[in-house]
Amino acid sequence: MVERPLPSKEELRRFIEAAPGKVGKSEISRHFGLTSDQRPALRALLREVVAEGGVMPAGRRGLAAPGRLPEMAVVEVFGTDPDGDPLARPLGWKAEQGEMPLVYMRPERAGQPALAPGERVLARLKPAGRGRYDGSTVKRIGSAPARLLGLFEDGRIKPVDRRHRAEWEVPAGEAGGAEPGELVLAEPLPGRPMGLRPARIIERLGRMGEPRSVSLLCIHVHGIPHALPDAALAEAAAARAVQPEGREDLRAIPLVTIDGEDARDFDDAVWAEPAAGGWRLLVAIADVAHYVRPGSALDREAWLRGNSVYFPDRVVPMLPEALSNGWCSLKPGEDRGCLFAEITVDAAGTKTGHRFGRGIMRSAARLTYEGFEVGEDPAGTRDALLGAHAALRAARDRRGTLDLDLPERRVRLDDAGQVLAVEPRPRLAAHRLIEEFMIAANVAAAEELERLGQPCLYRIHDRPSDEKLEGLRTFLSTFDIALPPGDRVRPADLAQVLERVRGTPEERLVNETLLRGQSQAAYAPDNIGHFGLALPRYAHFTSPIRRYADLAVHRALIRGLRLGPDGLTEEEASRLPETGEHVTATERRAAAAERDAVERYLAAYMAHRIGDVFPAAISGVTRFGLFVTLEATGAAGIVPLASLPDDRWLQDFPRHALAGQRTGLRFALGQAVEVRLAEAVPRTGGLVFHLMQGLPPKPRGARRR
Repeated sequence: MVERPLPSKEELRRFIEAAPGKVGKSEISRHFGLTSDQRPALRALLREVVAEGGVMPAGRRGLAAPGRLPEMAVVEVFGTDPDGDPLARPLGWKAEQGEMPLVYMRPERAGQPALAPGERVLARLKPAGRGRYDGSTVKRIGSAPARLLGLFEDGRIKPVDRRHRAEWEVPAGEAGGAEPGELVLAEPLPGRPMGLRPARIIERLGRMGEPRSVSLLCIHVHGIPHALPDAALAEAAAARAVQPEGREDLRAIPLVTIDGEDARDFDDAVWAEPAAGGWRLLVAIADVAHYVRPGSALDREAWLRGNSVYFPDRVVPMLPEALSNGWCSLKPGEDRGCLFAEITVDAAGTKTGHRFGRGIMRSAARLTYEGFEVGEDPAGTRDALLGAHAALRAARDRRGTLDLDLPERRVRLDDAGQVLAVEPRPRLAAHRLIEEFMIAANVAAAEELERLGQPCLYRIHDRPSDEKLEGLRTFLSTFDIALPPGDRVRPADLAQVLERVRGTPEERLVNETLLRGQSQAAYAPDNIGHFGLALPRYAHFTSPIRRYADLAVHRALIRGLRLGPDGLTEEEASRLPETGEHVTATERRAAAAERDAVERYLAAYMAHRIGDVFPAAISGVTRFGLFVTLEATGAAGIVPLASLPDDRWLQDFPRHALAGQRTGLRFALGQAVEVRLAEAVPRTGGLVFHLMQGLPPKPRGARRR
């Protein structure tokens, strides 16, 4: 018998990736027609493929493609999809296995309670597309979460997180005095095999719909620490003004703060003047390290929170208000301690030098973005600030950064906490000016710490993954736009794409798709650069009142420049990897909570507009329907697949579209549509819309907005 040649590594990878489950050497030998004498050579080849990361071990004797799950696995439920079906993720998943798969669990059998977030089950899995599996419960093996948050109504606790579907029953005598319509915290009671699970109410949080109830709800849903311990409050109350001895005196320099009208703390001030054919800049930042010492109660609480969280009606600050709105806030006319960066740039905006110091300053004015925009200039520095900004902006344009144009939403409330309006937050020249000054100081901080040989908590942003880049290429090709091949894509290439579609109907679609294609920024002591800003090194230095990462950078500068005894300790330096992971997680938690609050306010705002018709754009395409975003308010909701015309709908992944085989209808990301509001649930922030395209005419009396 003539032996066939061994397959190449690439042939092996393709075979394993195409297999529905794990495969062993027997399946590989049969597929490629190998003999038993070739087994040793095959084993050696497979070891090389595994070592290179092409495949992963799966069980005792199997192999699978990275990201592949076995036919049976233990999964943990973490929420639900918009149709209310449970979503789960595999337990024990490791980062080196690739992107974590998502498991769509089938509804439980009739009579069985719905799976609740936190439950673990042994599930039978079937592949349902790249990174997706359909799962069915074989056996429940874990318990539900220890604490529940919901709305108490009709003797039940209804979830306020739209990712959760399961309701809980409150037995007689376990309501804890709660009244219908109140937000409550509860704990599970010993379960029963059938029907709703029982729970005991342990805390009443107020009535849904009361002022501040939305932000309070989001604080609890996302687990944001909000009660400061007495020890931290006592340390903040004992704080006193910084003394000028040993500090560089900047009080004669007319530094100004520029913030939003609703800003509650001012932690950065700026100044500029012409110098040597270019510009001299000062960026002065509140000296939080003077008050928050390593190992103190204030430090432990600041680390735990990681950052401040901003809601439309309140702030959950990282530091007590005695510091965040008091001694660490750069109020006009009051002496404040600061760390400052003095930066010089040439006429083209290229940095020619920098130095850092510890000073005492006195803000000359508190300006707003809107006021600066219309010419307010009480300190007489506006022209110099604009000139320096123009130089910095020219340097930014030359290096080619990714500047996505996606408007933020601002919720305006009346004194009673009711929504007056939801409107786009304006993007003014003053915003860009402050952004460029802060970027310049952040870059200088990272460079200075490298020069000093000090540890640095970098702000890193990785390039898009190869898979996401390939998806972007496929998507952009539909507009006859090409990207460079392989891993040679630079931020400037993506910036050119944005410029090419500016002012076209596809502009918003391309902006949103490029955003989805980006990696998430993070904090880490190991530098990989910042892809979006096209910078080789970058650290956050400018907001230590509201970000713990900035406080760590301040301490590292104080230690490296010998500016005082309150610098970074060896213990802190050794924990920087852990700190980076922690503050990355708290930042994402805060962003999710802030976004959640806006969505709930929007749902309350829209609740009395049921039946109205609105212009919108498709902002997401999934297997269970479409997501749409209204043009006027930015409110987003789902169009369930079941509400679309009766058809067999196929998902076109590369082009982010749903296509009907019989009707010929096609709905794609970014497409302009008209939608009718069918449901608004302020309790969860959920909005449900129906598309007007391809449907019967709107009912008489429906208003067009």
